[in-house]
Amino acid sequence: MKKKPKKDNRYRSYYQLSWDILRRNRLAMFCLFVILVLVVIAIFAPYLTPYEPNVNKARDRFQSPNAAHPLGTDQFGRDIMTRIFYGCRISLSVGIISQLIACFLGYFIGVCAGYFGGKTDSVLSFVIQVFSSFPFLLFAIAVMFILGPGLVNLYIALGLLGWTSTARLIRGEVMRLKNSEYIQACIVGGGSPLRVILKHLLPNCVPILIITVTLGIPNAILSEASLSFLGLGVSPPTASWGSMISEAQPFIRGYTYYSLFPGLAIIITVLSFNLLGDGLRDALDPKLRS
Repeated sequence: MKKKPKKDNRYRSYYQLSWDILRRNRLAMFCLFVILVLVVIAIFAPYLTPYEPNVNKARDRFQSPNAAHPLGTDQFGRDIMTRIFYGCRISLSVGIISQLIACFLGYFIGVCAGYFGGKTDSVLSFVIQVFSSFPFLLFAIAVMFILGPGLVNLYIALGLLGWTSTARLIRGEVMRLKNSEYIQACIVGGGSPLRVILKHLLPNCVPILIITVTLGIPNAILSEASLSFLGLGVSPPTASWGSMISEAQPFIRGYTYYSLFPGLAIIITVLSFNLLGDGLRDALDPKLRS
């Protein structure tokens, strides 16, 4: 029986090799599966449960987990599992959209600082340091207090506050790349700064952006839960994991399940993104490849 010839890595793309490395990381792949399940739950939440998330049913209040309500009900008779499913939409949307905003800002500011250097670098680096010096949660509370509660304001606030780490990484990578031969050849050939930034620097920064977004999503989810817990997140009665824990606080002794299940949802989601981010970092960083 003939053996299948081994694939020659010299003729495989960077992302094909990265995917092969990621596939061998069972923990990261399991976390990717969990995240895909959460995405399916968020998209198809109305079809996965027969209950409405915000309809009050006084006669069903504070039911322990049972066949009709697998995770029990709250003080208004609302099904907790249903509210967790709908809260998944809030958490994932806040995490993804806010990190895309932060990714765009971080890349733009970081690439300008690293590519142009000089006074531009000094000014932008000072701006990065100023934003980094504020405690994140306190700064987020201040921004949400100014903007007011609301889902769109959450996107803006967390996006405006989460770009500094991306900007630092991009700045360092661009400073390393801008003296490369192909970059200098493009400049000598009449290539504009915009062409260099978009055509040559951006593709080389994509792995960094993928890793920072993946690792930034759990931080945004935790921040959203914290702000909603404090009443500065989404407006009630919209289901949010943080607001559910906040509402369960007065009943935590008698009805532990009320706060337990939203807390577990946060832990599972954050842990899955963190472990997947670690796996992506190992797969996409050539220095960490064995």
